Amino acid sequence: MLKTQAALLFALLAGLATSQVVHVPLTKIERNFSETIESIRRTQDILQAKLGNNGNTGDVVIDNFQNAMYYGEIEVGTPGQKINVVYDTGSANLWVPNTRPWLATTWHNIYEHKKSSTYKANGTTFKIMYGSGPVAGFYSSDTVTFGGFKLPDFTFAEVNDYSGLGVAYRVGKFDGILGLGFDRISVGGVPTIMKALVASGQMAQPVFGFYLGNQQAGELEFGGTDPKHYGGSFTYVPLSAETYWQVALDGVKFGGESVSATKRAIVDSGTSLLAGPTNEVKAIADKLGATLVAGKEYTFDCSKDVADLTFTLGGKEFTLNKQDLTLGQQGSTCILGLMGIEIPSGALWILGDVFMRKNNVQFDWGQQRLGFAPSVAAQSQTVVV
Repeated sequence: MLKTQAALLFALLAGLATSQVVHVPLTKIERNFSETIESIRRTQDILQAKLGNNGNTGDVVIDNFQNAMYYGEIEVGTPGQKINVVYDTGSANLWVPNTRPWLATTWHNIYEHKKSSTYKANGTTFKIMYGSGPVAGFYSSDTVTFGGFKLPDFTFAEVNDYSGLGVAYRVGKFDGILGLGFDRISVGGVPTIMKALVASGQMAQPVFGFYLGNQQAGELEFGGTDPKHYGGSFTYVPLSAETYWQVALDGVKFGGESVSATKRAIVDSGTSLLAGPTNEVKAIADKLGATLVAGKEYTFDCSKDVADLTFTLGGKEFTLNKQDLTLGQQGSTCILGLMGIEIPSGALWILGDVFMRKNNVQFDWGQQRLGFAPSVAAQSQTVVV
């Protein structure tokens, strides 16, 4: 059941910087066991497509879809047409649908450029290939508005082929994707949302932060971070690459024992779980006695003890316990929030929503760094709005 926690706290005048943080309330949707399994099975193809791409080819309400997908509303065109997008730090393009997939439920919103007075044709082909098929369409330009920010004449993709997302898109609660990554991974080399937003001078600081609710609401914040949503101070780690939000990984321990030789990690809000090199994830799963199902997700006996999994970043340890690592439960079977994956560009760990629910993450575009602090979501079940 959808429980909306949406409120615009203030409005920004386009083109003028604000000294306040722009908040984006998050909404949580429950999911069942089979839906959790299905979302994991789609993740591997999507990750391999995103991470194999080298860029060749105000307040924002964000909903938590089944504790696996965080999305929110933007408007495209004049007058604005509402589209729900996944805010994805692991990609760099904005794409919106212009048709509904075959047999799709009616809740999908679409963009119709003929209804916008500010639309400009482009027509260049847009395409991302997943293991199961493409997401494809063509580029256009129009006014994009979210959180009180307005970006006129912004280039994005209109998509009419969603086969790469499969049934997950037809039944999903999101319409498109808004990438918050860097220009170097932008498909087609088009400017990114963050580059355009920073250049417009509408943010007090070139920073955004995620506070992901754990089975509850949360926020995406532009222009800074809200101290109500984290405890203590941030540990800052410089970016090791200006493509994805990538940092050096000092180490990974399971039950106090080192389990990884991998030296880099990316933080990806568009990934629902933790993903790491297949052999390292398998070693962790073996220690737990977990079983690999259909070659994708691991399940384990819920009655078993689970050792802490610790990532060391910037010399500081960030620990996930059994509750943090459990994505879902059916009877005595629990789903482990870990997945093995092989990336064409080399071994890395992907710190997705499992990690981000425990830790408030600040994405500092201006100083090229990531900040990590314990999230209030991990300490309290109270929703802050």
